[in-house]
Amino acid sequence: MAPKIVFASVVLGLCLMMAAPASAAVTVVGGHLAGACSRDAVDGRDGLASLRLCSLALESEPLSKRDRAGTLVNRGVIQLRRRDYAAARQDFDEAIRLQPAMGEAYINRGAALIGQKRWTEGMADLDRGLALDPEEPEKAYFNRALAWEALDDMPAAWRDYTRAQELKPDWDAPGRELTRFTVTRP
Repeated sequence: MAPKIVFASVVLGLCLMMAAPASAAVTVVGGHLAGACSRDAVDGRDGLASLRLCSLALESEPLSKRDRAGTLVNRGVIQLRRRDYAAARQDFDEAIRLQPAMGEAYINRGAALIGQKRWTEGMADLDRGLALDPEEPEKAYFNRALAWEALDDMPAAWRDYTRAQELKPDWDAPGRELTRFTVTRP
């Protein structure tokens, strides 16, 4: 018989109160400004200077279609960190229009939708991003776990947090979330 998963915390608000959606940046090689935007997104920066840098790269540098899409994803990631979900989604939508096979764009758009509490739509984008073999699939599983938790499907949340932890054991966020669960066997 399968183990029963019990949500241990009694006084936990919505899952987004505990953890913000995880975002995945895209490495961009072309263009000095686009490269700096990429480094800022990868390094976790979320300031206005980083946001302006990405915008300036998009406005002034000649970028390949892939690098333009990647720079849009990176600017969207910075906006995600600032919790400007609507602006982030616009960038992810444009990146997907330019590069429909860029898994990170779907994963980040899914994170933005989850940030907006649009759980089912967010999970659909996360699933699509996972199917496109992204560089950081653990972030998709983590975000999907947030959505499962919000939809009160604790076994599915536990499975996705566990998968995120398996894929990136040195990332603390999934382990922190898993401490709130207790697995019991009937």
